[in-house]
Amino acid sequence: MNTEFEKEFDALLVKTAELITGDTSPEMIEKIKIWALYNHIHKSLPALASHWNQTHPTGKTEVRRIFEEIRDLNQALKSDNPNP
Repeated sequence: MNTEFEKEFDALLVKTAELITGDTSPEMIEKIKIWALYNHIHKSLPALASHWNQTHPTGKTEVRRIFEEIRDLNQALKSDNPNP
C-alpha cells in the first residue's frame, strides 16, 4: 500500500478518536478501528454479525465492552464540552 495514504488514513483515525473520545492513544485508535468496522458489518451484513456473535461469544462480549467504553467516553466528552 502507498505509505503516504497510510499516513493520511492514520491521521483520519487519530482525529476520529479525538473527536469521539478525546483519547488519541494507540490503544484507543485500535478500539476505534474495531468499533467502526464492527458497526459497519453490523449495519450492512447483519447476518454475518449475528453468526459471528453466536460462534464467538467471548468476542461479542469484548466488542460490547469496547462499544460501551467508547459511548461512555463520548458522553463524558460531550458533557465537558457542550456546544453552544
